[in-house]
Amino acid sequence: MARIQTPNRVRGTQDIFGSEQRRFAHVLDTFDRVRKLYCFQRVEIPVFEATEVFARSIGETTDVVSKEMYTFPDRGGDSLTLRPEFTAGLARAYLTEGWQQFAPLKLATSGAVFRYERPQKGRYRQFHQIDAEILGAPEPAADVELLTLADQLLHELGIAEGVTLQLNTLGDAATRDAWRAALVAHFEQHRGELSEDSLARLDKNPLRILDSKDPRDRPVADAAPGIDDFLTADAGAFFESVTRGLEAAGVAWTRNARLVRGLDYYRHTAFEFVTDRLGAQGTVLAGGRYDGLIESLGGPATAGVGWAAGVERLAMLLEEPAFDGPVNVIAESAGLELAATAAVAALRRAGIAAEATIEGSPRKRFDKALKRKPSQTYSLSLRDGALTHAQRAYGADQDALDRVRAIVEPMVVAQQ
Repeated sequence: MARIQTPNRVRGTQDIFGSEQRRFAHVLDTFDRVRKLYCFQRVEIPVFEATEVFARSIGETTDVVSKEMYTFPDRGGDSLTLRPEFTAGLARAYLTEGWQQFAPLKLATSGAVFRYERPQKGRYRQFHQIDAEILGAPEPAADVELLTLADQLLHELGIAEGVTLQLNTLGDAATRDAWRAALVAHFEQHRGELSEDSLARLDKNPLRILDSKDPRDRPVADAAPGIDDFLTADAGAFFESVTRGLEAAGVAWTRNARLVRGLDYYRHTAFEFVTDRLGAQGTVLAGGRYDGLIESLGGPATAGVGWAAGVERLAMLLEEPAFDGPVNVIAESAGLELAATAAVAALRRAGIAAEATIEGSPRKRFDKALKRKPSQTYSLSLRDGALTHAQRAYGADQDALDRVRAIVEPMVVAQQ
């Protein structure tokens, strides 16, 4: 009979296990704890949406929509897309589920997202994000709160050192229109010096030329007009309120006047938390204000600001989290397996992680238990026909030892 060939893992996906999984889980657990401190409500949204949700909100001309989305027709003929990010789906839910009545609404979510791009370090075709958004709050204080949340998250993960918050303003609509016109005029004068990608962007998305990585574009982009020359008084005041709020909250930042967002619905604050510890993939968390997004989905004018971060990239910056091993109850003599099972059940009901080692030869069970890296062991054995027990610690403190002993010893005494 021919050997059955096991299918390989799909390129761009990952199986997360062991220390990698512990780092991954630590990011999610810390995010959940910190978002509660800021009173952000947890929300779950579908993993796929009607394609137009992303095409309208992310933009037809972006690489995400034109090259990277996983789009497919369902059996009813509707075009569906696996979510490449969270913001568009949250904006759709805000409109269709009637969440406007709760505005201003602070939301947090996490989960898998999908983009068809070349897999590389820290970047997968199925990857995971954490996401925080505030909808219906036009005040600069919302931007400050989101940035303070992000800053505290990075500090509580222990990875804030070497991570810099880069901040810029995109101004209001009047600012952006004037700046965009000046940029188009500048780039038109240098058409012959631009890359093919930037020439395509010039007609549809000229702001994106400013962050082009193509060396042919850099001299032209670096010489382009800056946004500060076009800021309205209102836009300048908004940015000043954000920066003063960050300083009051103790959040360090630096200005990056070339940090942009290409789509027209972005307004005012744009930001990235950047590190030099991940090579070329240096952005670990990014976001901005998108006051025109809800309108692009057919809703009323609604303020919005948010950010997202890749769980994998954050996990790559973490040290190995402390592994709090279980208590392992060992039946070192035949006939004590049920006693070990009862002890483990009692420990688990008391909220203590525990395992029983009751398989195989009784003489080898202790060594087998140690391979599971317990925090402590509780051994049950027979000596001259009498039940005995011994407790050993492997990093557990005295309080933990006393708590386990208080649960297990009465059971042992009852069987003697």
